Amino acid sequence: MASNLSVEELWKRLQDANKSKSLLKKHLTPNIYNELKNVKSKFGGTLADCIRSGCMNPESGVGIYASDPDAYTTFAAILDPVIKDYHKVDVLKHPKPDFGDINNLGFGDLDPSKEMIVSTRVRVGRSHASYGFPPVITKQDRIDMEKKTVNCLSKLEGELAGEYFPLTGMTKETQKKLTDDHFLFNDSDRFLREAGGYNDWPIGRGIYFNHAKNFLVWVNEEDHLRFISMQKGGNLGEVYSRLVKAVKALEKSGLEFARKENLGYLTFCPSNLGTTLRASVHIKIPKLSASPEFKAFCDRYHIQARGIHGEHTESVGGVYDISNKRRLGLTEIQAVQEMRRGVEAVIDREKELSHKKKKFPFSLFSK
Repeated sequence: MASNLSVEELWKRLQDANKSKSLLKKHLTPNIYNELKNVKSKFGGTLADCIRSGCMNPESGVGIYASDPDAYTTFAAILDPVIKDYHKVDVLKHPKPDFGDINNLGFGDLDPSKEMIVSTRVRVGRSHASYGFPPVITKQDRIDMEKKTVNCLSKLEGELAGEYFPLTGMTKETQKKLTDDHFLFNDSDRFLREAGGYNDWPIGRGIYFNHAKNFLVWVNEEDHLRFISMQKGGNLGEVYSRLVKAVKALEKSGLEFARKENLGYLTFCPSNLGTTLRASVHIKIPKLSASPEFKAFCDRYHIQARGIHGEHTESVGGVYDISNKRRLGLTEIQAVQEMRRGVEAVIDREKELSHKKKKFPFSLFSK
């Protein structure tokens, strides 16, 4: 459960956190604090709702959440500089959505030999336009959102058709199995907990997946909605196309998503705006990942390397999660193409390093 400290108490904690390197600590100046401390958004969100997690967890990287979609306007004085800093942009400008022509993408399987890519995944976050985010929504809001979402999910057809499983009433055995299979979320993130992300747990939350289990929807986890398309192997074309079909079908079914012209789609965390699209592969790259050039190589192609269990985790057996780094300021098709080019470069470089190893298996000084 999130703390209930006042905005004044939270501000004092932040000032006392001298070692904090969060973007909140960096950008929340006394002037901005005084300007915003008594302001409320259209959804009733306050500055305290936005900064609570970062003040209670001074080691946070970002340290600030949006209390609701309107917070991106009401609290722009603090959120805008944080967003610019995180996304490395000078101007907050985002193009209109463009998923490209899924019938003519120009890419398909990135690893036809199936030697390196274990699995491929593309996901986006979405928020209901008419509801606040976790700090301000009520138990009834969560229930209403779940009902509205499930109604629209029930209209999905063909390969997207499936079943919804609410967390309320779910057996521990089923919950553990779905979590172990990387299908289900849990309530273990302390940063999210302090931001109010787990209030009323597990009410209003659940998971939908199609019959093939390669399309999932998380309902009321961190974001109102998270759409995930995934499958074994490296066929990015199939995974991306499935996701695009699902997003468009759900929009047609009546879901209205929160957007802001200069920021794109809005979610709970300012680190995930714009396209909100994260395309990734789990890939075996023991040579490249062990080389001193790895980070610089990833930076060059605007890709990010994580452990296979997500951010702040380690690799297992030389397998890394490689994804696009940029989500704001480019279209959906541009983001997935950037990831595609990065992964192809990673594959080429891994093969080069492996070839060198095979070519010179012994030391020049061995007897």
